[in-house]
Amino acid sequence: MTTVKEFHKRSIENPDAFWGEEAKRIDWHKPFSQVLDFSRPPFAKWFVGGETNICYNAIDRHAAKRPNDRALVFISTETDQEVVYSFAELKTEVIRMAAIMQSLGVGKGDRVLIYMPMIAEALFAMLACTRIGAIHSVVFGGFASGSLATRIDDATPKLVVSSDAGMRGGKAVPYKDLLDEAISLAVHKPGKVLMVDRGLDKGFNKVAGRDVDYATLRAQFMDADVPITWLESSEPSYILYTSGTTGKPKGVQRDTGGYAVALASSIKHIYCGEEGETYFATSDIGWVVGHSYIVYGPLIAGMCTIMYEGTPLRPDPGIWWQIVEKYKVNVMFSAPTAARVLKKADPAYMHKYDLSSLKHLFLAGEPLDQPTHEWIMGELQLPVIDNYWQTETGWPILSAMPGVEKTEIRFGTPSFPVYGYNLKIFR
Repeated sequence: MTTVKEFHKRSIENPDAFWGEEAKRIDWHKPFSQVLDFSRPPFAKWFVGGETNICYNAIDRHAAKRPNDRALVFISTETDQEVVYSFAELKTEVIRMAAIMQSLGVGKGDRVLIYMPMIAEALFAMLACTRIGAIHSVVFGGFASGSLATRIDDATPKLVVSSDAGMRGGKAVPYKDLLDEAISLAVHKPGKVLMVDRGLDKGFNKVAGRDVDYATLRAQFMDADVPITWLESSEPSYILYTSGTTGKPKGVQRDTGGYAVALASSIKHIYCGEEGETYFATSDIGWVVGHSYIVYGPLIAGMCTIMYEGTPLRPDPGIWWQIVEKYKVNVMFSAPTAARVLKKADPAYMHKYDLSSLKHLFLAGEPLDQPTHEWIMGELQLPVIDNYWQTETGWPILSAMPGVEKTEIRFGTPSFPVYGYNLKIFR
């Protein structure tokens, strides 16, 4: 057994050996010739010359070995839907989405903007982009037209994938009206808009020649076969914009190989997830947590991921714990804000369900205050781990690493620098 301190030190002092070993956690179509090229600081290239694909690592390799195992559970307490997809079924749906995108002229290097609620088709779209080498940019559905327009102009997408509406607190939230207004405001005009019609907004406007219906096109590609587009490790996988609170939103462009390795590594060493287990992150795909730990991380590790549309209070404050019991969730990831909301509810809801499958709860997104940390850890009687990171990093900067060493949890701190990050405090 190694300690967190030793593990971190090895990653900093000998990154080639350390990350060369971690790179074995994903499959490579072509082996890399160099682990790290840091000849042009501050720019780094990881796994130089290696070819891989995130969609292949997230779906295809698991579908080949465990086709009938659960891969995705989509739950909407807003529309009373619950759909389970096996790895084989998820692969089929992603290929259909990829075929639709190709029929609309999307290919390697093209940008696709995704403006969608938390529905399974949003995940299909993200994975379809990575399958064909397109670069997706997911915009949080809560953003208004002006914010969406700035992201359209920056990303210049060939295609936008959207939906008529989402649901929040029992009320329909129109997406299409906001999207139409954003496109009218934007200088760049995407060629096509692929619409997933949920039947929530009966009167949404369809723009002739631009808007196409997902269900109609899906029916044409039921038996499609879209091969993997292999990418060099440093080629981009997606663009995700920071919130823009300091001015113009800044697009963070993520690579392919380095990102996939980091996620596979973090699922093992930080989140303690194992192949065949279930991961439940309560975030949104519009944020980096959703990219890394609803979609890519769990699936790359061969876990089942839960995608949830709803609030922590609907139909009652026990809904998340009911999901944990039903699907035997092993790792859960949420935010301090959600914990504070649940703290106001009757604690009986937390004790109504069997949570014995749950190994850890991770919280991130804003500072975790000590009273909330103490409360939820006391109620759950299991480790609740605070971790800190940003859109710019893609995975945690500070966290306990129970997959490396079980360390004391100290309230009010996100623990240690994560391996790979050589952090310094300047005074």
